[in-house]
Amino acid sequence: MAPKTAADIMDREVPSVSRSDEARRVIELLADRDISAIPVIDSEGKVVGIVSESDLVLSEEEADLHLPHFFNIMGGVVFVESMKGFEQKLNKAFATNVRDLMTHNPVCAEETDPVEKVARLIAEKHHNHLPVVDSDGRLVGLVTRADVL
Repeated sequence: MAPKTAADIMDREVPSVSRSDEARRVIELLADRDISAIPVIDSEGKVVGIVSESDLVLSEEEADLHLPHFFNIMGGVVFVESMKGFEQKLNKAFATNVRDLMTHNPVCAEETDPVEKVARLIAEKHHNHLPVVDSDGRLVGLVTRADVL
């Protein structure tokens, strides 16, 4: 008997969203389907991101939206901290589309991966779910920590 693969244990009926979908759609899908993550795909069906419940909740650090420290020099403002981090926090706090919420380039399992490899990926990366892709990177399912158990 051949070892089980990701394709043998994955959920094939997994919803997906695109980067331009509204954040509200993700929230509705998570609630309606009683799942904890939704893959984000491009126009070819390739996985480009994932939105999980944890992406929808601001951590204490992210919720601190103070303007980065700065000082004035001769009438000009010089920021001591990076504005990029502030902009990312701001985008997430006021996200209206999936692009601003998603985790880019998520760890994925391939449908031919043995279950042991999938379990190791989930454990090492501390994820509760992994999108499963075919050899072209197209979404074919989702596997969870419970699935590998």
